[in-house]
Amino acid sequence: MSEVLKQIGALRLVPVVVIDDAKDAVPLAEALVAGGLPCAEITFRTAAAAEAIKKVSQVPGMLVGAGTVLNIDTVNRAVDCGAKFIVSPGLNPKVVDYCVRKNIPITPGVATPTEIEMALDFGLNVVKFFPAEAIGGVKTLKAISAPYGMMKFMPTGGITEANVGEYLKLPSVLACGGSWMVSKELITKGDFAKITELTKAAVALAKK
Repeated sequence: MSEVLKQIGALRLVPVVVIDDAKDAVPLAEALVAGGLPCAEITFRTAAAAEAIKKVSQVPGMLVGAGTVLNIDTVNRAVDCGAKFIVSPGLNPKVVDYCVRKNIPITPGVATPTEIEMALDFGLNVVKFFPAEAIGGVKTLKAISAPYGMMKFMPTGGITEANVGEYLKLPSVLACGGSWMVSKELITKGDFAKITELTKAAVALAKK
């Protein structure tokens, strides 16, 4: 497992961020650091993503990655801006092969045993289980992970303060991706104090 993924495993949580304005990137990163969770997956769902990654990567102690990465061009843009890991909603063989060859940590999304086996063929040992709640949640993840003791999972999609503890109890789970502590509404309002408060509560939950 790469050092970056080990760091994520130690944190147990990855805030999944959708950011509309790059000016909010540094205050957001500082709020996460203050809350004890110096990590963010900034998704390429908005035009501000690349600039936001660049800004967050310059905040001391922050580990920043790129999410919703659908092609090789976006991998290169993200890495050029300072992203240390790549997350994708599905398993695109071209994207995964490129990242593996370039030694860029990638956690592609999987929802079936077939996709897990494809990931194993690429030499991966961590994948994203997505969309976690919509495809059966903890019960499905327990069942799907049972034959693959060598694989760790990062459940994302529908993870909340209410259910994150159930996922983190599973030995197959490295960390969970969630956005409840970094909601788009809080970022847009500039309520970074609330983000710090929610982040502290999330970190406490992850330590239970």
